[in-house]
Amino acid sequence: MLIFRLKYFVSGYIPLPMAKKSWIQRNKRKARTVNKYAKLRAKLKADRDYEGITLLPRDASPTRVVNRCEVTGRRRGYLRRFKMSRITFRELASHGMIPGVTKSSW
Repeated sequence: MLIFRLKYFVSGYIPLPMAKKSWIQRNKRKARTVNKYAKLRAKLKADRDYEGITLLPRDASPTRVVNRCEVTGRRRGYLRRFKMSRITFRELASHGMIPGVTKSSW
């Protein structure tokens, strides 16, 4: 898991665009809330108590959590297989930092 922001590659310094830290922290808070209410939410759904589900916090819904790039925090253009955005993926692949990924030509 890439926790830190990648700055240095083999060829030198390459700045990567970074999402606002408040957005990244907000998404982490939402993920914690989803985990906190997961069992209760599953129980209410099994009992078909939809009114009880509406009384839970909005952030308890798993659909509120957004997939974000682990390097930059960008949410758009996210590639699930690599857990990063398309921009970061291309930058790392161009420098040979992702094993097994090569630029195709035909």
